[in-house]
Amino acid sequence: MEIETLEELDDYLDSGTSLTGLRLQGLDLSDYAPRFAGRPGLTGLVVLGGIVPPDVAEVLLVGGAVVFPGLAGAPIDPWAGLYLPEDLYADLDEHGYTGTPDARAHRWFTDTRIASDAFATLVRAIHDDTVTDDLDAFVGNRRVVGVMGGHAVARGSDDYVAAAHLGHRIAALGHLVVTGGGPGTMEAANLGAFCRDTATLEAALPRLAAVPGFQPDVTAWARLAMTVRRELLERDDTLDGRPETLGPSARSLGIPTWFYGHEPPNVFCDAVAKYFSNALREDGLLARSTAGIIVLPGAAGTVQEIFQAVTPLYYAAGDAALAPLVLVGVDHWSRAVPVWPALQRLASGRRMSASVHLVDGLDDVLALLA
Repeated sequence: MEIETLEELDDYLDSGTSLTGLRLQGLDLSDYAPRFAGRPGLTGLVVLGGIVPPDVAEVLLVGGAVVFPGLAGAPIDPWAGLYLPEDLYADLDEHGYTGTPDARAHRWFTDTRIASDAFATLVRAIHDDTVTDDLDAFVGNRRVVGVMGGHAVARGSDDYVAAAHLGHRIAALGHLVVTGGGPGTMEAANLGAFCRDTATLEAALPRLAAVPGFQPDVTAWARLAMTVRRELLERDDTLDGRPETLGPSARSLGIPTWFYGHEPPNVFCDAVAKYFSNALREDGLLARSTAGIIVLPGAAGTVQEIFQAVTPLYYAAGDAALAPLVLVGVDHWSRAVPVWPALQRLASGRRMSASVHLVDGLDDVLALLA
């Protein structure tokens, strides 16, 4: 059992129940030494991060508990779990993108001096496991639709506008829209889902087009996006909450990675599950898209996601219905990047043939999701 608030801990301590098997995560345990002292059943209690003063640590360790303190020197809190965009872009206005926690984490991750350091490896593993744990709780039993596509699509372009409207319409059906959490198509789909009504989306699109892309200046791109995000939050106070309190009201989720440091995360998400491990990120992104995967035009990264999504469809056994995999853009996927012919060959004679589609119109996408 995980306990993440002091109120929960107090209730548990008051109950007199053994603490064996509990996980105390991210708590300030100052002044809790008397409450733990002499208490039976501390063996098997695990304290993860938070504030653990020396007197509390001594009581816990003597009693047989395991204490993982905060890990000094890491650019992020490995116990933090899901992020808000404000967490990743803190200090953006004052120091620019290079001074944000997101940029600092990428520099730390790619520092060759510590790439194989045991401490750094431990921090990354703990961080990504915590993110996964919180992500499972955040998604719950929601019907999730993944929207994949290229990072180079410019704000204001027809492709960007179309992806934004697609994300909005999918979310309006009650689905949780998840993307790779980056710029371009991913940002557009997250933006569309994040906007609770069409008029709000239509107003945001031209505002963002003033800075079409994140290259060469991530700071300008991110500052404008954060300004628009703040305006959206001011319009709807139901959006202004931590990921753990949003519950079923969440419509937009991003799952980016520091592995692709050239792609900064977009800010139009109710929650951001950012990983160090791209392998964990890719698997988590696709595996959670239980209601379908929509693939808009993209390049190498998008192609990788297509075939990673195809593999479980290809080997699927049993009679359960398979979620649709829908490629959008007949010309792109048939000729520019001819993935569709390969998918047709793979699907021939297999169950997946009924769940793999190539379309051009957004209405066709929504019909297949229904």
